Amino acid sequence: MKRYGALEAGGTKMVLSCLDSQGNILERASLPTETPEITLPAIIEWFLAHPVDALGIGSFGPVDLHPTSVSYGYITSTPKLAWRNAPLLPVLRDALAIPVGLDTDVNAAAIAEAMLGAAKGLDSCLYVTVGTGIGGGLVIGGRPVHGLTHPELGHQLLRPDPDDPMPRGVCPYHEGCLEGLAAGPSLHKRWGISGQKIPPDHRAWEIEAGYLAQMCHNALMAFSPEKIILGGGVMQQEFLIPMVRAKTLELLGGYLEVREVTDGLKDLIVAPGLGINSGVMGAWILAKQAVGETIPA
Repeated sequence: MKRYGALEAGGTKMVLSCLDSQGNILERASLPTETPEITLPAIIEWFLAHPVDALGIGSFGPVDLHPTSVSYGYITSTPKLAWRNAPLLPVLRDALAIPVGLDTDVNAAAIAEAMLGAAKGLDSCLYVTVGTGIGGGLVIGGRPVHGLTHPELGHQLLRPDPDDPMPRGVCPYHEGCLEGLAAGPSLHKRWGISGQKIPPDHRAWEIEAGYLAQMCHNALMAFSPEKIILGGGVMQQEFLIPMVRAKTLELLGGYLEVREVTDGLKDLIVAPGLGINSGVMGAWILAKQAVGETIPA
């Protein structure tokens, strides 16, 4: 029986999994994301102890996804300084001597949601994770969108909320970008407590929903996805998606007269169909694609 490795390479933790041909998780482990010198050998050791025939990686970024590039598979200008220019894919591929598939963490999740989850059967979707950072994976025509680099949805610029006590945000690169205004660290810095501890009736969520609604509005106007899937730790607040829908409708102002919008966006802006497993299933798909295998329907 073939076994497939899945690496969810996050800025906070690395989640390592082995799966079978049907996508059943056989083993799973989690490692803290320390420096590459510590973390990469630990990943290699785990997969050598749990052998797989191919490995799929969904990685935090930015990451070089151009196969002809000399830095293909390297993490590039990440704010996680120890990982800048880290050769993630080459090190793992050479040490494990198996085929390796790579994409961004959010592209991997978007691929899984498009093939197996909330967007199954559709031509396009956008998966957005809202957690320690914010990233977006865009699938159009059944394929993840790559380009000059890859979409960096979290660094789009937004209009600050007039009631926001921290309108500049916390991003070290951009003033007033989505990640700097709406990711988990911005909630903690703005209000002095983590998002998980902010009560549902706190005005923090009106501001948060407003920023995420701006993102949804921009995405609908720029890409016209058939589904916007909101995942990540911050989105575990069940009341948040309905707030984002309502604020997105306000921003749209009646401009898009299609059923998916006029029915209140309830089938357009949704939670992940695969729950917390979008990332691991996306990495599993990348591993299977690395050896030319198709995904069971």
